[in-house]
Amino acid sequence: MIHRFFDTFRLWLAPQRLRAEGRTPDYRFSLANERTFLAWIRTALALVAGGIAVDQFLTGMSWGARTAIALALLAGGGLCALRAVNHWVRCERAMRRGEDLPASRFPVLLSLATAVAALVVVGSVVLGRVT
Repeated sequence: MIHRFFDTFRLWLAPQRLRAEGRTPDYRFSLANERTFLAWIRTALALVAGGIAVDQFLTGMSWGARTAIALALLAGGGLCALRAVNHWVRCERAMRRGEDLPASRFPVLLSLATAVAALVVVGSVVLGRVT
């Protein structure tokens, strides 16, 4: 498993190595894979911006709650950016090999974490912890 991770990680840094695997897929599929990657990067940027916004603008919230929400959003943004490149490489490799595209649990985890952060903010507003 660790060997497979390092093989994939090397492809992050040198994606031209993908050309050595399988055959070139239809360019439309590669471009669609790239657009999906860019959508994940936009999501990561939005999470980072949300974390900064929570930290800077919810000053009426208790320090602990504000910091926890901001850190959760920032960590989610960082994980989303890393997952984006990993998913792009795995999908590109699968297309070149003629394999099924890889499944991922990350969208569910990201959705749940974002929902929990939103519920904490809503709870703080309802309970009057944000002025």
